[in-house]
Amino acid sequence: MNAKLSAGTKVFYGIADLGISMLTASIQFFLLFFYTDIAGIDPALAGSALLVGKLTWDAINDPFFGFLSDRTRSRWGRRKPYMLLGAIPFGLSIWLLFSLPPGLVGVKAFLAVLGSFLLADTFQTMVSVPYYALSAELTYDYDERTSLISVRMIFTVLGYILGAALTTAVAGFFIGLGWTKNAAYSGMGGVFGVVAVITLLVTTFGVRERPNPDLQPAKMPALSQIQHVLRNRPFVQYMIMSTIISISFTLLTSLLPYYLTYQLQMTDQISFVMFVMLATIGVFLLPWRYASTRMSKGPAYALGLAIACVAIGVAFFLPPGPTPIIYGVAFVAGLGFSAQYVFPWSMVPDVIEVDQAKTGERHEGIYFGINAFLGKMTGALGIAASGWALKLYGYVPNAVQTPHALFGIRFFFAVVPVIAFLAALPLLIWYPINRKNHAELVAGVKEAD
Repeated sequence: MNAKLSAGTKVFYGIADLGISMLTASIQFFLLFFYTDIAGIDPALAGSALLVGKLTWDAINDPFFGFLSDRTRSRWGRRKPYMLLGAIPFGLSIWLLFSLPPGLVGVKAFLAVLGSFLLADTFQTMVSVPYYALSAELTYDYDERTSLISVRMIFTVLGYILGAALTTAVAGFFIGLGWTKNAAYSGMGGVFGVVAVITLLVTTFGVRERPNPDLQPAKMPALSQIQHVLRNRPFVQYMIMSTIISISFTLLTSLLPYYLTYQLQMTDQISFVMFVMLATIGVFLLPWRYASTRMSKGPAYALGLAIACVAIGVAFFLPPGPTPIIYGVAFVAGLGFSAQYVFPWSMVPDVIEVDQAKTGERHEGIYFGINAFLGKMTGALGIAASGWALKLYGYVPNAVQTPHALFGIRFFFAVVPVIAFLAALPLLIWYPINRKNHAELVAGVKEAD
């Protein structure tokens, strides 16, 4: 299982994340904007509904599918049956997510946001948790995992670019055909859903789960598994720093359209600014992959965040009105954030060997399930915090904003995320798993087998 993976395997594995990431980018950048400026829903209410869904259903949903796939045994493998069965419902749920009718208020608006989110989230979890867990089984090698994730992240970033750039472009295309704004966003959701279905099926049929005769389905009860997860010191440290970074990054991305629209008055250039940042992220994926061969993943990740902090800090001080400086900010931020697309997903599989050394079983599904819950919960917290901040500072959709509202947008877009990123740096610099002790750990597991 430490053998090099073929380029074809890496490419086919990465394709599914193209569709998943298109949805993720569309949600991070535009879902709150869709609720407030297209569907006319109160920002605090929309953010609160999303948060309720994340804190209740996701706490069960994500670990459940991970736990279930750990115990699955079929001729398709442990993970692929869920990807196959969930692909089409996932695509349909994306369409529904952006199909809320206008004019919803109060309880109706809350339930519509909550219900459509729960449906989309359930099917996304059904396909994504097994998909991500599959990366831990394709190879056990510390550096080969980084290589696999780096190739997957090329598709991830491409999906982010398409999701960020095409959400408004596709909706604008339908508006040009005479559709209303609400219908246009619904059509955009349908297009993104079709892409998600196709890419998931390509990966499902294109990648073979590698047989391991020594690997048996997990037998440990769910509660015992979770107890071991919470006693896994590297994973607990990972969860803490991941929570800090994810909330802050979602806060930044959710408020980016508002910052560009109202602070810099560059509405017509939103897609171009996002493209510069996301394209830069894609360009620097392989350089960060190279950096990981010279230093361990934690310190390399910390370096990337530090670079991004410099760029985002500059954005806070830009005066109102259009400026080309924002493109330089987007480039430097993309350079730094590129590390975020390489290292976290290659760090999670490493902690699984720590668990295996103690339990004698591999629990990829439960780890990736908890990691997925953590990512979605913190993402919802970021979106909810964005909605609360907009409400607190008196934001009014589709209107000239007061200086107080503009300061709130700038403060929560730039200052709060930078402070949080800096707080996470020590956890990354002193992350306990490095190349040397991971190799020793894997060798010890093999001897135990």
